[in-house]
Amino acid sequence: MNEFESVKVFRFPGTFLVIHRSIIMLQLRLIASLRNSSIIRLKSQAVYRSFSSLTKSPTFIRNANQILSKNKRAIAQVLTRTCFHPGASSQVPLQANGQLTGYQLIQRLLKFVWPKDKPEIKRRVLVALSLLVAAKLANVSVPFLLRDIVNYYNGKAPEFLKLTLEGTASQTIFTAGIVTCIAYGLARATSSAFNELRNAVFAKVAQNSVRNISRSIFLHLHSLDLSFHLNRQTGALSKAIDRGTRGMSFVLSSLIFNLIPTAVEIGMVSALFTGTLGAEFAYMTMGSIGMYGVATLGITRWRTKFRHQMNQADNDAGNKAIDSLINYETVKYFNNEKFEADRYDHFLKKYEGASLKTTSSLALLNFAQNAIFSGALIGVMCMAGNRIASGDLTIGDLILANTLLFQLSIPLNFLGSVYREVRQGLVDMNQMFSLLTLKPKIVEAVNAKKLEVTENDISLKFENVHFGYLPEKPILNGLDLEIPSGKKVAIVGGSGSGKSTIVRLLYRLYDTELGTVKINGLETRDMTLDSLRQNISIVPQDSVLFHDTIYYNLAYGRPTASKEEVIEAAKMADLHESVLGMPNGYETLVGERGLKLSGGEKQRVAIARAILKNAPFVIYDEATSSLDAITESNIMKALKGAVEKRTSLFIAHRLATIVDADIIYVLENGKVAEKGSHFDLLAMDGLYAQLWKSQNIHGVAPKQKKPEDEDLMLELDLDKCCGSSSCNR
Repeated sequence: MNEFESVKVFRFPGTFLVIHRSIIMLQLRLIASLRNSSIIRLKSQAVYRSFSSLTKSPTFIRNANQILSKNKRAIAQVLTRTCFHPGASSQVPLQANGQLTGYQLIQRLLKFVWPKDKPEIKRRVLVALSLLVAAKLANVSVPFLLRDIVNYYNGKAPEFLKLTLEGTASQTIFTAGIVTCIAYGLARATSSAFNELRNAVFAKVAQNSVRNISRSIFLHLHSLDLSFHLNRQTGALSKAIDRGTRGMSFVLSSLIFNLIPTAVEIGMVSALFTGTLGAEFAYMTMGSIGMYGVATLGITRWRTKFRHQMNQADNDAGNKAIDSLINYETVKYFNNEKFEADRYDHFLKKYEGASLKTTSSLALLNFAQNAIFSGALIGVMCMAGNRIASGDLTIGDLILANTLLFQLSIPLNFLGSVYREVRQGLVDMNQMFSLLTLKPKIVEAVNAKKLEVTENDISLKFENVHFGYLPEKPILNGLDLEIPSGKKVAIVGGSGSGKSTIVRLLYRLYDTELGTVKINGLETRDMTLDSLRQNISIVPQDSVLFHDTIYYNLAYGRPTASKEEVIEAAKMADLHESVLGMPNGYETLVGERGLKLSGGEKQRVAIARAILKNAPFVIYDEATSSLDAITESNIMKALKGAVEKRTSLFIAHRLATIVDADIIYVLENGKVAEKGSHFDLLAMDGLYAQLWKSQNIHGVAPKQKKPEDEDLMLELDLDKCCGSSSCNR
């Protein structure tokens, strides 16, 4: 029997594990050989370390790779996903690490309500709770004062309430009844005042909690890897956070000031019924509350699924609206306004249906609650009437029973809606807090070192780098290249050859599967992320701007820069005059993603803020692809001064922009196919020469650079009919 016939493949979230029935060593060899690949993600660091020394053997790696090559089909059978989204995590649907229980959510919430490092917040919580107790005591006294008023004027008041001031009735200004009436009004006013004061005191606690949680989630989202954001819709993420913070605020106030106080009030009313009217009144009250609770819980749980459907439909509709509006120009180009409206209406129709179910089920719940309370009220009133007829109770006692029950109905009716909203709030909070359970794939080492660069002396090296976003689509296959300090290095190659992937690996937006990336001899995994990214600046191919002013977007490269430095960077990027021609100058809003600016203007903003950052290592990823020939020529002159004595990396399709590079790497199939200067590569008559000829089909001959030449690229441009480096005539 072939040794691979008994291979079983088990799939876990984010993990592929190959288990062999009998040959254990073969299993270990296969797992170890794949430990850095996209096919297997070893979640246990202990297992990873145990295989680490084993996999360093070249012989072992060669043998293990042979095992892998023989079983590509067996392993590929578990890779059911065929769509491509950059990022290793896109092999499986992106999900949180698990749902949190209600108790866990409350625990997390209370940590923000009772922060260890903020005594002022703790004091406010204690004061608010004290005001809560005072308000409940004042509120409970109201029915008893009303009973005494009725009994006094009905001649059934206790003896101490029958006392009046000496003198005739006409001479009496205040009687005990009037005093009791005043006390009744003051008790109601005092209860209301304590409640409002409590809300005012606790408002800062609630808002501080929302602020801290929102900040924590915001920072956590920025700590997650690029693949997470490529696989998430911004609209859905924004709605989840918005609903979560609102749900958290509601749960917080409801838990502290509604649920717990209502439970206390129910206990107090039951005790008062027993002590003043009789145990049967307490039994009737507790029985009705029990039925009320069962009906509320049962119906609410049944209707929660409708709220989930409504939320999902709301998410879908919001995502569609945002996506359509972001692509406003595309919609206009294809005259598809009606098509977009119909698709949006499709999601709105789903929301409408779910919303109707939610409203209808709410009506059923309200009816059930009112029916139970009405039954309890009838029972209590009938029992009180019988006791009055027998002379055991007074009219005031009947009013006391009625008032206590009505007073209890207010929080009970509110409790029903509170429970519904708290339950939904917990669902919304779960979606928000589950984001915090996602672990970032790119983390700093425990003993990470700070990258120190002196006098712009920085060099980079890729050693045997393997990487792929998906296992069946490797991008880099043993890439080796070096960028010496102070040199201008260029990378060229066809689409998909891995040029932009190299940039992502440099920034540690992803980590290599095999091999190392080193800066000044230190592996990027062993240095702090802040120091790594602080020493690199980039002009990306797709320059996306913030929806803010031009000045804000320019200064984003170095927020501490002075206004003069920002303007100087704009001048170097040939942007200053264009900005001055705008209505509001540097305070002009650029629009969503910078859509108010032309492609060339956006690219010049990106160039200016890269210059402003003033990092020792600069990356230009097709930095002038959206510029006209004259602007490109001016900027290339400025860039030559900006990168002088700095290490720079140019990624280019347009070869005329990098002919003066010290080293040019030509990538093919994820490896360096050719290396050398422009003229060395032309002399090789290889892939680079073919690319050059395809871009210069009319045979414009390059000239050797002379000491007096300003720039070879500019000299080549002058040989063309229009001066553009992309011209083929």
